[in-house]
Amino acid sequence: MSDNQQRILGYFIEEAKEHLATIEQGLEDLQQTSQDSEKVHELFRAAHSVKGGGAMLGYNSIQKTAHRLEDAFKVFRDGNVQVDDELESLFFEAFDLLQDLITRLESPEGLTEAQGKELVEQAAPKFKQLQSHLNKCADITPVIADLGEAGGDGKQAEPQKSSSSEASSSRETASETSESDSKESPLTQLRPLLREMLDYFKGEESDNSRQTLQEICDRAKKVAKDEQNWQTLLDQAKSAISNPKHSYETLAPIIIKEIKQGADYLELGKSEKITASDALKHLAEASTPQVLMPTDPQAAAELLKRVFNQQQLSQLKEKIGV
Repeated sequence: MSDNQQRILGYFIEEAKEHLATIEQGLEDLQQTSQDSEKVHELFRAAHSVKGGGAMLGYNSIQKTAHRLEDAFKVFRDGNVQVDDELESLFFEAFDLLQDLITRLESPEGLTEAQGKELVEQAAPKFKQLQSHLNKCADITPVIADLGEAGGDGKQAEPQKSSSSEASSSRETASETSESDSKESPLTQLRPLLREMLDYFKGEESDNSRQTLQEICDRAKKVAKDEQNWQTLLDQAKSAISNPKHSYETLAPIIIKEIKQGADYLELGKSEKITASDALKHLAEASTPQVLMPTDPQAAAELLKRVFNQQQLSQLKEKIGV
C-alpha cells in the first residue's frame, strides 16, 4: 500500500472512530436519545458517514453494517419508539460489530474481505432480531386512534370504494413516488467520482492529472447545480488542486473528506451546513505561490516547468515576448 493510500485509510479510520464515539454515546441512554430529534440526527449521520466511507474505500462489510445501523436509526426519525432493555442490548450488539470491523481494519494485519464477510454473515440473525424488535417497539397508537376517529365510536371504518378518477390519481401518485425513489441520491452519484478522484490522487502528480481532478470537481458540481454552498465548496477544491505547490499527499485527505461530508449534508437535506474547513480555505487561497527564481537560465526553465502547467507557460511566453 502506497503512502497516499495509507494516509487516506488512516484518515477514514480516525473519522470512523469519531462517528463510533457519537453512536456509542447516543446508545448509552437510548431512551433519552430517541426523544431528541437532534441526537437522533447525529446517530443517523454518523452511521451514514461510515457507510459512505466504507463504500468509497471498498470495505463492503463496513458499508453493509453501517447501512443496517442507519436503517435502524431511521425508525427513530419516523416516529416514537418505546425503548426497553432488549432494544438497547440489540443495538449495542450491532454497534459492537461495526466497532470490531474498524478495529480490525486499524490493526497491522488489516481487515480482509473474507474476514469481513464472515463476521457480517454471523451477525445477520442479530440484525434481523434488532429490526423485528424495533418494529414492535415503534408506537402505533396514533394510527389506531386515526382508525377509530374515521369509523366513529371506536369502530373500524368501512373501506370506501374509489371512483375511477381517484384510482387513476392513486396510480399516478404511486408512479411518481416510484420514479422519485428510483433517482440516485447525491452520495450514490458522487461515490464513483470520489473513487475516480482517489485513483488520481494515488497516482503520479502531473499537469494532466491535476486538470482531470478539476474536471471531476466540475462533474461533482452538477449533482446539486442550485446549491450555492456546494458549488463554492467544489470551486475551492479546484483552486487547491490547481496549485502545484500542494502535493497529492496533502490534498487527498482534505478534499475527499470535504466533498464526502458535503454530500452527506446534501443527502440529508441540510445544504446550508455545507462549508469548507479552514484547511481547505487555506489551500484554496494559496493558489498563487511565490517562487524564488534561480539566475541560471537552464535551472530557471526547469523550475518553471515544474511550477506552471502548459497553459500558464504559454501565457508566460506571451508576456515576456518570447
